[in-house]
Amino acid sequence: MPQQQLIKQLPLLRRYARALLGSQEAGDRLVRDTLQAVVDGQVSIDPNVSPRVALYRALHQIWEPRSTPDVAVGSHADQRLQSLNASSRVALLLTAMEGFSYAEASAILRVGLEDVEQQVVAAQAEIDRQLATRVLIIEDEWVIALDLKTLVTDLGHEVVGVAPTHTKALELAKDGDFGLVLADIQLADGSSGIDAVTDILGSFDVPVIFITAFPDRLLTGERPEPTYLITKPFLSETVKATIAQALFFHQTKSDAAQERAQRIA
Repeated sequence: MPQQQLIKQLPLLRRYARALLGSQEAGDRLVRDTLQAVVDGQVSIDPNVSPRVALYRALHQIWEPRSTPDVAVGSHADQRLQSLNASSRVALLLTAMEGFSYAEASAILRVGLEDVEQQVVAAQAEIDRQLATRVLIIEDEWVIALDLKTLVTDLGHEVVGVAPTHTKALELAKDGDFGLVLADIQLADGSSGIDAVTDILGSFDVPVIFITAFPDRLLTGERPEPTYLITKPFLSETVKATIAQALFFHQTKSDAAQERAQRIA
């Protein structure tokens, strides 16, 4: 398989690995390990499938032995991970966030088609049930903002407000009464959604999902880069899956941090 075809898939693979593991550092490390394993001949690239499917399959051959993020053993966070089957969460990410068909996800994970379908349904339902929150939307296009508001409301979340500018975003965020931010990067008055998010994260610890028509402005190969990024135009299932993943990992990390603090105290 031509090397250039594989290289074209790397930005998408990095995005997926970050969402899979819940952090930029861990995701990028997994991608590096996958590429090194391919170079060393430990993992092969299947020439009988598309370059993207082949590369994602290779990643899963590396990732499978370490199917949970770094959280304290025996913690509430670890218990949540165990209650939500890792395979279900992966199937949801591949189909809803990455846009693979169920058949492609089946090939990547090397499981049956019916298994993938069942895992997707189970993961979405369980995450939505556990992690309802309040959402701040930073978006200047009102049609898109309304679409996002409808999506998150249907998932059982509540929208605290829609901010079309940097100033409005900080005004809505000042009380900290939210648990998730959905943000565009280019706002109505020429201000930056990236700057708004940076200011918000200076005071509040919440997960952020960037939704933008300009992903290249964020996926530069330099740090920091977002863990969660959706490209416009988006599919509703992509947004739903990414919200579920962002809330899932943020809550997992928060639980682990609280438990460490309690042990120290």
